[in-house]
Amino acid sequence: MARVRPFAAVRYASVGTDLTPVTAPPYDVISPAERAALLKKDPHNVVALELADGPLDPEVAGNRYETAANTWNAWRERNILTTEEQPALYVLEQRYVLGGRPIRRKAVIAEVALEPFSAGVILPHERTLPKALGDRFELTRATGANFSQVFGLFEDAAGQTDAVFQHVTAMRPDATAVDADGVESTLWVVTDPELISVFTTALADKPVFIADGHHRYTTALAYRDLRRAQAEESGVTIGADPAYDFVLMALVNMEDPDLVVLPTHRVADAATALDAEAFLAALEPLFLTEQISPEDVSDALDENGAPAFIAKLRGDDRIMRLTLRADVDLESAISASRSSAWKHLDVAVLQELILDPLLDIHPDRPESLDRLTFVKDARTALSMSSEHDVVFLLRSTRMEQLRSVALAGETMPQKSTYFYPKLLSGLVMRSAE
Repeated sequence: MARVRPFAAVRYASVGTDLTPVTAPPYDVISPAERAALLKKDPHNVVALELADGPLDPEVAGNRYETAANTWNAWRERNILTTEEQPALYVLEQRYVLGGRPIRRKAVIAEVALEPFSAGVILPHERTLPKALGDRFELTRATGANFSQVFGLFEDAAGQTDAVFQHVTAMRPDATAVDADGVESTLWVVTDPELISVFTTALADKPVFIADGHHRYTTALAYRDLRRAQAEESGVTIGADPAYDFVLMALVNMEDPDLVVLPTHRVADAATALDAEAFLAALEPLFLTEQISPEDVSDALDENGAPAFIAKLRGDDRIMRLTLRADVDLESAISASRSSAWKHLDVAVLQELILDPLLDIHPDRPESLDRLTFVKDARTALSMSSEHDVVFLLRSTRMEQLRSVALAGETMPQKSTYFYPKLLSGLVMRSAE
């Protein structure tokens, strides 16, 4: 189903094999201070392309998208960036330690043919935000490039692609980088036709699930449609498989035991002053409420049990575990027209049975999301209970849940998954011209 092919990447040519000074986290997690620090480390850091100087309004002269395009062209002209002579696949390994356990997550970076979500070939799992789409589209329209990759998942329970990884990662790497969290990224350039064939053949009859980078993918679709419309309007004949029909993607086996998914916690405020007693009373018919000690927080949620959360209210020293009662029928309790797989997601239960009816927060009312904060660290989230009405700690969404919801043609609530670690920008880039 998915069409995956090698490509001639655009890569840094002027910094040797250690790309640490020129790589960056994804654009949407970089603060202004972090951006300045990255550019101080090296003025050619990829953040100068991803988050260029200038106004956000694309109609204003000297806007950030115009600046990025000028920088992109200048760096290639000056051979700061060069285009590979031969199409290749790029094997990426990210190493780090989590909870004392060494992790080695492996991916293959390739071009993947763009398909509308309705085709069932590339499957999203989360909602996207229109504001972010506008910014990324203007950047792509101005530069005609992918500076970072979409994070995709493929099914390979039989381990057909394991041979590619084992063979390649035993060789000398072509580039490395270390991020601010100490995650080591190692890159190998693969041009061997046999190794490339093993990988592309393994994915030929499978869909790809988007793990992260929904905005990038949707932007690439919009850019493809723009280029097609421009060609039609000008009467230009489009050749087979133009570059803008593809997008840069890092592909990870969703059966890989080193694929780590972490939860994203919620910190919420009611629209008006919260009546804590009324709030707890409203939970009683649906949730079993138990007080737990701070020491038990990390192990309080059964990975495979009924939907459950940890909650802490403002001004209340208690930490509570909320577990959906066994007699609650989610098919009827959640009125939304959704699949059973969607209704059994912890994030969906929280959204539909607590955030919406009790705190007046729901993504269908975007203005209400101003009262919802997403926090990755549980300790940080709990500390915010002194200034916010309710903190909810969640457990991770499981891979089989993501698969089931995506195959049902549905998307999860925002921030349902946090695939750790993020992919660095700047390791491999791509022209879509």
